[in-house]
Amino acid sequence: MSLTKRIVGLVGLALLPALAIQGYNEYALRSARGEAVRGEAMRTARGVAVDLDQFSRGARQILGILSELPEIQKKDPQVCTAYLRSVVDKVPGSFFFGVADAEGRILCNTLGSAPGAYAIADRSYFKEAMRTGGFAIGEVVSGRITKRPTIQFALAIPGANGRPDGIVLTSIDLSYLAMRQASAGLPPDAALTVADRDGTVLIRLPDHDEWVGKPLPAPFWAALSRHRGGVADLTGLQDNPRITAIAGTSPEDLGSFTVAVGLSPDTAFADIDAATRRGLVLIGIGAALALVAALMGGRAFIRRPVRRLLRSAAAWRAGELDVRSGIGGPGEFGELGEAFDAMAVALQKHEGELRAEIARSRLLQERQTLLLHELNHRVRNTLTTVQSLARQARRDDDRGDRLEGRILALSKTHDLLSRDDWGGAPLRLVIENEFAPFQDGKGRRFRLDGPDLDLRPRYVLALGMTIHELTTNAAKYGALATEEGRVDVTWRVVVGPDNARRLVLEWRESGGPPVAVPTRRGFGTRLITGGIARELGGSVELSFPPEGARCALDVPLDEPDRFLSSRDLAGQLPQPVA
Repeated sequence: MSLTKRIVGLVGLALLPALAIQGYNEYALRSARGEAVRGEAMRTARGVAVDLDQFSRGARQILGILSELPEIQKKDPQVCTAYLRSVVDKVPGSFFFGVADAEGRILCNTLGSAPGAYAIADRSYFKEAMRTGGFAIGEVVSGRITKRPTIQFALAIPGANGRPDGIVLTSIDLSYLAMRQASAGLPPDAALTVADRDGTVLIRLPDHDEWVGKPLPAPFWAALSRHRGGVADLTGLQDNPRITAIAGTSPEDLGSFTVAVGLSPDTAFADIDAATRRGLVLIGIGAALALVAALMGGRAFIRRPVRRLLRSAAAWRAGELDVRSGIGGPGEFGELGEAFDAMAVALQKHEGELRAEIARSRLLQERQTLLLHELNHRVRNTLTTVQSLARQARRDDDRGDRLEGRILALSKTHDLLSRDDWGGAPLRLVIENEFAPFQDGKGRRFRLDGPDLDLRPRYVLALGMTIHELTTNAAKYGALATEEGRVDVTWRVVVGPDNARRLVLEWRESGGPPVAVPTRRGFGTRLITGGIARELGGSVELSFPPEGARCALDVPLDEPDRFLSSRDLAGQLPQPVA
């Protein structure tokens, strides 16, 4: 294969990671956006359902008050009509109030119709209210007097013998409900559909006037019924794809209504599609420029020097070590030619040094093997810790916040050790590392008092996790949960009779909410006590006075460390002989 073809192949291979990253980003972004859009659709649908439920409860309360008034129960047409007219303007969304007797004849209403002018005995809401003696909601109807599409709320009027003595009803303007939802701020390009139990449209945004009072198409109504309570990809009323969330309202009042909110996937993914197009165009332009530059540069700066190096290499292979490539200069091929020539001189004059270099390479390989074994040991221990945290998170029904925080704390502690090649870290820096997210910029929330003390790696890991758990608990329930709370951490090194050193550390919280003794021993407490006792051979004393939590640690400092820093490990390796 020619050099030109290889360069073209390399450019193509270089493009594969970019295309893979672009494809993965596209997939990840669309997946995340899809979940966000589905969640937004369901939240919007539930919000509309809750609003309609609250409206229904308000109307029911008003009807309940009216049904118990003497002006309504006496059914005097003049008194009843006058009172209803004084109420109707004070109830948003209601434009009609009426009272009917037990036979369904209208006795009085806000329109001033003559008693018995028409009857509503055939209306479903009348039959339901009279049957149950309670509250009922009708279907979408066109008013016999108003000729407007409305929905009626009715409440039975209690009679003297325990049976309903008629009903009091109100007609709700569906256009008012539509305007109420439109002003609530639906997402862009959202379609809202509210239908009654028979699939008749109560509210439709947009195009409310066009759809109100009409039945939904049978396939669309069947799809809404099938996916009630969930989110599905459906075809909307205008034959456009929609991410549709269907939420039923409260079974107490509007349980027979269906609320659906559809969001446009084109709008939801518009910015992602635009970014994908831009990324592909840029990748294409970059690939074209790279290909042209590679071809031109390859011919001018690669092919000729390579041929000279190949001729020299052929001569060296034949044993002619006095042949030189003659390539020099500041460029890469110049450096390579000089290196090849120097290599020929070295091969010719110092064959013995080559053997020594081979021996040195073997020693370096052994050192690398030992370092890899130590790295493998540390990784296994870290993964074991993470596995333990994850297992306990499942037992405690943790949603991920505490697990994520503990893993992040472990990562931050590893970062401290990595800065110094796992040689250890100062105790003060370990504590400040955990307090950093809660600093107020004035240093008033924390007080650290103790001598400078460098800790070995396993002490850093165990104490880091302990300070993290104490800090997390203080942020949720203790001193860091309020602006006035503070934490005091003091430590000292105690030398015993056998010259063995011990670290004595005390944690005190103050200024937070009153502290109560925990009713159970959680995983955080077990992590603190188990880590200190098992990993460091120390002891932990926890107390919970009302003024703030206390924690006292007593840890031996001179126990042999099972972890070695990279510097210590390198010092134990055999040194190559020059």
